Amino acid sequence: MCACVREVGRMWRGEPLSHIQTQTPIVLHSRVDRNPDRTDRRKEKRKMVKQVVRIHVGMLFLALGLHLGAAAAAMLKGDKAQDGSGGGDTISHSLTLVQRLEALLAQGNGSDVSLRVETPSADEVKVIQSHSLVLSLQSPVFEEILVSRNGSTLVLKESSDCAAVFDKFIRYLYCGELSLRLDQAIPLHKLATKYQVMGLQQGITQYMSQNVARESSSGHVAGWYEYALQAGDVTLRDSCLQFMAWNLSSVLRSGEWVTISSQLLMSLLQRSDLVLQSEMELFAALEAWIIQNEPDGLTAENALRAVRYAMMPPRELFRLQTQSSVLARYQESVRDLLYMSYQFHSASPLAMAKYFDVNCSLFMPRNYLSSVWGSAWIISNPSRDDRSTSFQTQLGPSGHDSSKRVTWNAMFSPRWLPLSMRPMYTETGAMQPTRVDGGSPRIIITPATSSADFAGVNFQKTVLVMAQQHGKVVVKHVYNFHQSTEENGDFLAEADLYRRTSEYLIDSSLFLHIVVKPLYQTLLTSKN
Repeated sequence: MCACVREVGRMWRGEPLSHIQTQTPIVLHSRVDRNPDRTDRRKEKRKMVKQVVRIHVGMLFLALGLHLGAAAAAMLKGDKAQDGSGGGDTISHSLTLVQRLEALLAQGNGSDVSLRVETPSADEVKVIQSHSLVLSLQSPVFEEILVSRNGSTLVLKESSDCAAVFDKFIRYLYCGELSLRLDQAIPLHKLATKYQVMGLQQGITQYMSQNVARESSSGHVAGWYEYALQAGDVTLRDSCLQFMAWNLSSVLRSGEWVTISSQLLMSLLQRSDLVLQSEMELFAALEAWIIQNEPDGLTAENALRAVRYAMMPPRELFRLQTQSSVLARYQESVRDLLYMSYQFHSASPLAMAKYFDVNCSLFMPRNYLSSVWGSAWIISNPSRDDRSTSFQTQLGPSGHDSSKRVTWNAMFSPRWLPLSMRPMYTETGAMQPTRVDGGSPRIIITPATSSADFAGVNFQKTVLVMAQQHGKVVVKHVYNFHQSTEENGDFLAEADLYRRTSEYLIDSSLFLHIVVKPLYQTLLTSKN
């Protein structure tokens, strides 16, 4: 045992190892070869390899204990002399341990396995000197491979992108950390998934979810979504899809837009919570996608039928029919939608609701940022006191209502309390003790006046909450309600408006955008 300790000590100090240690695995393997029965020999081999791993584990931790023991013992003695209670102090040399593991990997001292990483075309080969102990502890896949190996070299077939970052992956197994770029996230996630390194897999998923807003030359969110869909990572898939839906205008302007798959395209087109300037902006981007990708006829038709033409003014519909090459090619596929849109603009929504189903998506607005449908609202020092504002929107998207306006009053309260939690007063005016602490932010939006034009219309209010991520202003949350955000129960629940460094505050201000969406009620009567 003393000889083993000396040998491991040499390994950690970077000194050359003796002949005895390097021959130990060979002696163990030679004992297995003496068994004439093949099945028993295989079992014995696995057993002996596991014994080797256990021996290495004991040697490693014993060596670490001897190396760090002197300094630790001195510190422990000092603590006991100062505190006779025996204490609960903690001494940590974890940083030193990580540094020595990193040096162990870099120098290859005591390596008992060589990882030969090859690409399918074999045009790139990378050899990494490693240690079966570390690999087995960190990855159950490596543990199984090492138990059944026949030599000191493992040949691993990896794709080119995974081979390029394999050294980073191995370094994580030794040090528990790595640095990466946006373009390295997917191959590292692939390796973590393949070798079942769950901590790294979850860490990269979190990294990707937190970096969807980061700028990149060619875009990366759509690529991450496609990968998450393939890998079955629901958390990452939903994070990417939500970001694209709530920040669609920036996605449409990126070079990544024309490269997205038809599946992702349809997933976005079918959503009502898309945040963009107008339906015309969406059609222009779809037209560019069709021209670039030249999809089959059915895919193009389904995509064009997902556009909400009724949300476009009649003059824009006329322009599309005369100038759009894509619409000219597929006009027969959307003729019925264009016809219903023209009808929608020519009659009052109340009259049309008696004959058509106006609850379908064609007549449902998305979250348009145009001033026709809402207003931006910047609240400086939002934790200070209540604020209010007024703005106007068009009564509805129908051409029949294009000249009608509705004035809205909005009030923001940073510390609103329900009635049951407000201070109570007796008949003599004395305040009764009650729960007055806390309170949560709330917005109330109501029309300044009532009108007969409101008949048959429900006004859905949507508040877009902006945040600053990686120097970029993005939509962080979307809240839908009828009159008050109290209906949601979680409005700005995660935002600490009292902390000046909160990501919800941009230059000490809360950036909101209010959208008012008219939703029509169908007045169809069932036929007997």
